[in-house]
Amino acid sequence: MFCSTIIATIDRSTLPRAVQSVLEQDFPGADFEIIVVNDSGASLAAAAWQSAPQVRVIHTNRRRVSVARNTGAAIARGAYLHFLDDDDWLLPGALRSFWELTQRHPHAVLAYGTGNLVDEDEKLLGQVNLHQSGNCAAHLMAGSWIQCGSSVVKVELFFKIGGFSPLFPIAEETHFQRLLALQGNFVYTLAPVVNILRGAGWRTTVKYVGGPAYNRISRDLCLSESDAFSRLRASADSAYWQGRVFHAYLTATRWNLARRSFLVAASRALYAAMSLLLAGKHLFSADFWRAVRDAQVSCTADRILGR
Repeated sequence: MFCSTIIATIDRSTLPRAVQSVLEQDFPGADFEIIVVNDSGASLAAAAWQSAPQVRVIHTNRRRVSVARNTGAAIARGAYLHFLDDDDWLLPGALRSFWELTQRHPHAVLAYGTGNLVDEDEKLLGQVNLHQSGNCAAHLMAGSWIQCGSSVVKVELFFKIGGFSPLFPIAEETHFQRLLALQGNFVYTLAPVVNILRGAGWRTTVKYVGGPAYNRISRDLCLSESDAFSRLRASADSAYWQGRVFHAYLTATRWNLARRSFLVAASRALYAAMSLLLAGKHLFSADFWRAVRDAQVSCTADRILGR
């Protein structure tokens, strides 16, 4: 089987649309399945999609999104995993685009397409696509965004990095993709594959107020990985991205000093100094220092939506 789409849900009214968007995919031999993980703590509202042969429903009883997604992944039969939010929906041809991309690049650990940010009336607010194949470690460490619904991940790599960490009540997707980028290369297509609901009428149960703190925790954990520096350096293909590598270690140094984690801070400072030394001629580029000053890179939800 090519792909397992996993939809963690609290039984929002948009769930049938999400499931139906996968069921209606024009894909050879219907070589996919849908695993709906009900984390609402109650029975799902009865719906016709529940009797579809491609659909399985399991229950996790208010364990939050990371546990729900990991539980769905544990019973998945697909070679690739696709995680769709219950208020988003796939566009026609999305699974075929993923399949064609993975056939051309079988060694890529993650394949992604363009996500359309839309409001409740399906008005296009913006598009998210990193436009980056290969080693994306510096981009993900800097906060660039690949929305889960617009990507598929190799199942063996998902389990190698431990899936979504339940330690993260927010930013779990960011942490997961950062770890994944340290393991292997990404590949992309320009094809729009998913509508991502945003806009004035959008509602979420996620408390984004804690996002910056968990982002710093994620970054520091990833910088502790044994191959982090080499992967980050190898992915920094311009003065700007070399500056972002230096920025990552510099801000991690400050954060650990504030936490009185002095040994970790010393390690981060050493790698920051190495980043400067290895930057060479890029130190004289305005782009390098712009990267050091930038609070956000361009491919984040806030930047895309003009916030």
